[in-house]
Amino acid sequence: MLSRVALRSTSRLTTRAFSTTQARHTKVAVLGAGGGIGQPLSLLLKSDPLVTSLSLYDIRGAPGVAADVGHVDTGSEVVGYAADGLDAALDGVEVVVIPAGVPRKPGMTRDDLFKTNASIVCDLAKAVAKNAPKAHILVISNPVNSTVPIVARTLQQAGVYDPAKLFGITTLDVVRASRFLAGIANTDPIKTSVTVVGGHSGVTIVPLISQSPAGNAVKLGSEEWKALVHRIQYGGDEVVKAKDGAGSATLSMAYAAAKFANKLLRALKGETGVVTPTFVESPLFKKEGIDFFASNVELGPNGVAKIHELGKLSPEEQELVNAALPELKKNIEKGYEFVASN
Repeated sequence: MLSRVALRSTSRLTTRAFSTTQARHTKVAVLGAGGGIGQPLSLLLKSDPLVTSLSLYDIRGAPGVAADVGHVDTGSEVVGYAADGLDAALDGVEVVVIPAGVPRKPGMTRDDLFKTNASIVCDLAKAVAKNAPKAHILVISNPVNSTVPIVARTLQQAGVYDPAKLFGITTLDVVRASRFLAGIANTDPIKTSVTVVGGHSGVTIVPLISQSPAGNAVKLGSEEWKALVHRIQYGGDEVVKAKDGAGSATLSMAYAAAKFANKLLRALKGETGVVTPTFVESPLFKKEGIDFFASNVELGPNGVAKIHELGKLSPEEQELVNAALPELKKNIEKGYEFVASN
């Protein structure tokens, strides 16, 4: 009799513990789950124990991706939604990740790419505003320097914009910086932290090598340093070239996005001290007319908790920031102009 009582007590405790744990988890949506980034990202999110429910949407292929990753032996439930299921896909979602869009194809100008992806992101932002107005939004779709302002203005027009809940994912720049510097310094990339500020394309990407513990492996201003900075800024070109025009950085981008999502989920559940670079509405350069800027951001239960200053910069890094600002301003204004004209 005692053993049966003990068993029943243990069962009740287990049930309560499981329920409590589940209550701390989060429903996440991936908009663009059928694409080159969306598929591996969906797999990585399926493996994240902080994700209870995974909602996958795309105009093509999402139900198939959901059926595939749904067989992975983790606790989260996965549902895929076809083109007409966007509203349902966003129901009850707390975190929305947007990798939707098209890669640049042969013969396509950057302006063509912008117009296509801007339109896609704008439409998705409208759907989020309607169905999940309090959700945290993680924007991957390029060009991030312009698509994040597009989402912000779209949410503003709908009356649901919260700057603490909108993030441009620049984590791939951070991941590359850590990996490339570690290769020079002969250190563990996971332990080789590099803060990357500014934006998410070309000269707007500013790695603060001098602030990294491994940064003394490279002499600031040297040819090696210049080559390292250039590689971090244009790392995506390496991948496009290596894939011989058949694709871009999809796997590393999915990894970086999943890494940022995990940090945000941890902060949303109450973990303190979670700090990472991300492209957000920022006061750092608003006097220069630049509303968004990537810097170290402390994440909290409501999203952005604190935006950190850049800290001490070397003269060489200050030059990089100076070069980034006018380009970043143009990118942001381009996003605003798109919303205003549509």
